[in-house]
Order: sequence, then C-alpha cells, then structure tokens
Amino acid sequence: MDIKEIAKIIGFEYSGDSFEISGINTLKDALPNELSFVTNPKYFKDMEDSKAGAIIVSQAISLSVPSGSIALIVDEPYLMMAILSKSFSSPIEDVDAPKAIIGEGTKLSQKAEIANGAMIGKNCTIMSGVYIGSGCVIGDNTILYPNVVVYRDCKIGSDCIIHANTTIGSDGFGFATNKRGEHTKIYQNGNVVIEDDVEIGSSTTIDRAVFKTTLIKKGVRIDNLVQVGHNCEIGEYAVLVSQTGIAGSSKLGRNVVMGGQSATSGHLEVGAFNTFAARSGITKSIKENGGTYAGFPLMDHKMWLKLQAKLARLIK
Repeated sequence: MDIKEIAKIIGFEYSGDSFEISGINTLKDALPNELSFVTNPKYFKDMEDSKAGAIIVSQAISLSVPSGSIALIVDEPYLMMAILSKSFSSPIEDVDAPKAIIGEGTKLSQKAEIANGAMIGKNCTIMSGVYIGSGCVIGDNTILYPNVVVYRDCKIGSDCIIHANTTIGSDGFGFATNKRGEHTKIYQNGNVVIEDDVEIGSSTTIDRAVFKTTLIKKGVRIDNLVQVGHNCEIGEYAVLVSQTGIAGSSKLGRNVVMGGQSATSGHLEVGAFNTFAARSGITKSIKENGGTYAGFPLMDHKMWLKLQAKLARLIK
C-alpha cells in the first residue's frame, strides 16, 4: 500500500513523498519498506535503531521517532495497527498456486485435502481428514494423524509425529480494544515453523505469529491439550505436559520441562534446563538455568515443599 493511503485509513494528514509499504513488522525487524508501531514503554528503546519506513505512535512519543522514519501520529496506535493488519493479510487459500507436490513414497489418504502450493516430502503418512494449506512445507518421514489441520504457510520438519485433531497455525488471540470497549481483530500474518524430530499430542494448538514465526525447535515433545500462543519460541528438547499454556511471545530455553497445567505469562524468557512442577505459574522471566520450581506465586521447589509441610501442620 502507498504510505498516503495508509495515512488516510488511520486519519493522519500526510503531505510527504509517496512510497510503498509492503507489510507490518516489529520495530527491531522492520525494513525501510515496512510499517511498525509502538505503544508499550518496554519497546521504546527499540525505536531508536528501527529502520521502519514509518512508525505509528502517539503524540507523546512522536519526537522520539528516528529521522529515517515517518511518524504517523494517532490517538490509539495499537488500534490503528489492528485496522491496517487486515490490508496486509494473505488470502486463506491461494487457488492460483501450482498443484501440491507430493514426495515419493508418501501415503496420502483419499480423504485428506492438500491445498495448491503445498509441498510434502518423501515417505510421509497423511491420514484421513488432514488439511494442509497453501504454501505449507512438510519434511520427509513425517506422520500426520487424522484431522490434523495445518494452516497456510506453516512448515513442519522431517521425522515429526503430529497426533489427531491438533491444529498448527491458527490465529493467535490478538485484538485491539477501542475506548468504547469494542474489539478489532489483529490479523496474524506470520506462520509456525516446527523443526525436525518433534512429536505433538492430540488436540493441541500452536498459534501462528502476528509477524515472523512461532518456533518449535528440534526434538521438542508436546503432550495432548497444550496451548502455545503466537510468537512463542520453544527451545530444543523441551517437554510440555498436558494442559500447559504458553502465552504469546514467551521463549523457553533448551530442555525446559513444564508440568501438567503449568503456564507462563506473555513476553517472558525462561533459561535452559529449568523444570516446573504441575500447576506452576510463571509471571516473570527466569534468566538462571537448571532450577526446579513450583507453585503460584512461583518459588524454589524445595521451599514450596517446606511450605506445604508447614501448612499441613497448621491445620491439624
């Protein structure tokens, strides 16, 4: 879209030169032909070095926009980003793409549906009710059990197993709320990438990114009924037990273990080789590696055990 058209949509009077905007991205990753935005003070520092062609901001921080970027000043930057996200969303299916490519030795159920533009590797097993969207890539020797759904542009590596009714690449839970309390959908224009040797249980959901990628790294094991939010990153060989919930933009390090019904808040980081007991609630980043935690509020597991023992004695 032309920058003048974008400015018109969000109600900003722009009188500069025209140029094309090809998409929306984060402040850190945006290129000169991309648009970004900022509302959270946590990300103000990223604006200084941003290469974005234009940045949607409020009046209060407009003077901090770098000289190489155009400040699009509005009252509700987050809401305006949500409105514009629809303009940069991809079609649900690309009917004009070439026919799907199916690798040698792959067993494809007659009741599976493979959209145009998809690519499936060698010796895969694609069972009944599976849907694979446009632009998807599936590696070699991967098994998709019945009714697995892979939304467009997602990538699954080789030697993966995905069990029945799991959904890869559905929209993340994203919306902007205006001053009247009305919600506007934020179109999720990224994808999901699952690396090699990953097993995912049944009825699990992994949401696509708002921008860029939700990433499940090599060797991860995910149980049934797990929710991984948009823009998350799950480190190599991590284990997520049933009913775990990972909120959007959180990053788990290598070999993190999440017990059943444990959860994280969004936008946090967890160091490698940390273990969380069942029903743990992680609300802050944990930079240390190799710890064992429990409870909510979260604490060292040994301390949690002592606390439970003291509580038990109190109520006798």
